[in-house]
Amino acid sequence: MAAWIWVIIAIAALIVVCALAWGAWRRRRSVALRQRFGSEYDRTVTAQGDRRRAESELDARRKRREKLDIRPLTPAARQRYGEEWKSVQARFVDDPGASVRQADVLVMSVMRDRGYPMERFDQRSADISVDHPNVVQNYRAAHGISMANDHGKAGTEDLRQAMVHYRSLFDELLSTGEDEQEIRREAR
Repeated sequence: MAAWIWVIIAIAALIVVCALAWGAWRRRRSVALRQRFGSEYDRTVTAQGDRRRAESELDARRKRREKLDIRPLTPAARQRYGEEWKSVQARFVDDPGASVRQADVLVMSVMRDRGYPMERFDQRSADISVDHPNVVQNYRAAHGISMANDHGKAGTEDLRQAMVHYRSLFDELLSTGEDEQEIRREAR
């Protein structure tokens, strides 16, 4: 055979090997993102309408999060916030709407103290999704109900559900660093 045929065969083989390696890398990336983000992965794929775009967005969230200085709360801060939550929850019976607004403010205070940037809601929820993918949907739902409440369009049951949703995120935000590391290990 002529040398040029061997060159073409070698180039074709190299292209096949590169395509297989690229495909394997994409599958590993998809599996890793799905494991890390859980149901947030599926929500993002649905929202984006394209798996590649969704995975790029999730990877961008992860990279942004790596640059943030997110830290656990001190024991004193956890104690103080826990007491504040009890107070907000106790007022729910008398004024559910005000309690939901206070719960939203309290969750944002905890996020701020933990080091999360307090940009617009979409960015806050994207940042939270990296560390707390199992409850970010609760945060979105609670925020939506809170917004509906501000416009007089949320009933008492809606407000109760918002409190439950806020509580799930609040509990995770108050957890210690060891608790969060255990959650991440279990997610893997």
